[in-house]
Amino acid sequence: MQTLQSVRFYPMWLAGLLLALASSSWVQAADFKVTDTDGKIHTLSGYKGKWVLVNYWATWCPPCLEEIPDLIALHGDKKNNLVVIGVAMDYRNARQVTDFANGLLVDYPIVLGTPEIVRQIGPVQGLPTTYLYNPDGKMVAQQVGLITRAAVESYIAGKPARPKK
Repeated sequence: MQTLQSVRFYPMWLAGLLLALASSSWVQAADFKVTDTDGKIHTLSGYKGKWVLVNYWATWCPPCLEEIPDLIALHGDKKNNLVVIGVAMDYRNARQVTDFANGLLVDYPIVLGTPEIVRQIGPVQGLPTTYLYNPDGKMVAQQVGLITRAAVESYIAGKPARPKK
């Protein structure tokens, strides 16, 4: 069973990491702003207080298709306080993506991926690639390859509850 990989920083790598980030073509923004195929705008800050899972996928990608039922279940289960946003990559046109997603009964927002969206969220290191943001909007985990509902729920359950203010 694959698990989500926590983001870790090691002191001896910190200088190298900062240099690499400064010189790379993308820098992860503190917030993102994307528009789904229904025209609705989604921002990370707009989901403050919720877990946000952003999943890059493609219609031709077998592991992407395998994880879609789990993503639908995660998005639909309100007790886990999580929203899923799917970002379709490598597509011919918007209709291809929306027809495909509708055929699979995808009920979470679908965004058409562009280089600008990738710059805002994070690189696509393979398909599927998933980023998980905590309720404070901090990216806390990423996974290249198939994820499961159980792995995401286990990861979230292992994190302390958000302190009350």
